[in-house]
Amino acid sequence: MTSPVIARKAKLRNHLVSAKAKLKHHVTPRRVVLLAAAGCSVFLVLLTLRTLHSAARAGDETTKAAAAASTPAAGAGAAHHAQQPQPQQQQRECAKLPASVTGALVHYATSNETPRQTEAEAGAAARVLAGRAPCNLLVFGLGPDAALWAALNHGGRTLFLEVDAGRIAAARAAHPASVDDLEAHLVAYHDHQHASATVSGDGLLALVRNSSDCAAASPPKPLSPDHLERSPCALAPRGLPPAFYEAEWDVIMVGAPVPGAIYTAGVAARARRPGTGETDVLVHGVDGAAEESFARAFLCEGYIKEEAGRLRHFAIPSHRDKEAMPFCP
Repeated sequence: MTSPVIARKAKLRNHLVSAKAKLKHHVTPRRVVLLAAAGCSVFLVLLTLRTLHSAARAGDETTKAAAAASTPAAGAGAAHHAQQPQPQQQQRECAKLPASVTGALVHYATSNETPRQTEAEAGAAARVLAGRAPCNLLVFGLGPDAALWAALNHGGRTLFLEVDAGRIAAARAAHPASVDDLEAHLVAYHDHQHASATVSGDGLLALVRNSSDCAAASPPKPLSPDHLERSPCALAPRGLPPAFYEAEWDVIMVGAPVPGAIYTAGVAARARRPGTGETDVLVHGVDGAAEESFARAFLCEGYIKEEAGRLRHFAIPSHRDKEAMPFCP
């Protein structure tokens, strides 16, 4: 009998013979050549890709090195360029200073005249203008502070009314550039003796305080030349320029407590168009009791908003189309 070991060896030998026969049948010379060609192709592709990648990395490193070497010089050049202002930039920076401010600086640097206000008084007026500017500013009196008010109202309209033609001529001769831009006009009053003189006693106040001609209600329509030119009030102005009637005056300055100017300021403030806010009226140079009483009588004590030294600040609302509204609150 055949032992199990011999039988397994015989079976293994048969499998080996069968595998050799199958391999011989499948592995032909043509297939070997094709397999070798495919392997060579894959190897060449991989080699090419590796070469290209190495070249790209080398180029990147060269570019970075060149950029790093040129960066300090470029940075220094940019910094130097930034430090050197361009001509257009210099021109814009110089042009930022308004002509009115330039005129005021030149005027006060070369003139022996100085504004008559104290620091507190001028500061109070400046705060009012700062809150309203650019605005329509009406100034009674062409004094040494004219350039100051025009500069503080840069971008707005500033109109000066003066009773003294000689003062206007002198102002134009002293600093023509600034005053020519300010619109300075001559004005007169119905009763020049009373309206243009400063208050010196209670006589004038008693004369006009209770007069219906002077303390009448404001007109229901915008102010017109007929309303003031034909007014029987002794304080009414004459010859106001058309510019006076063209604007709603946001701020009115009275350079001195002149009765005619105070009266006209009160009329203009009360005739303001409804819904456009209050009119700030600033009266300078209030020294004595008579001047104080006159200003409070026509601009109304109830409308006082601030007092600073000799300056009185009134905030007057519109009275137009309000027949039941009293002259003073």
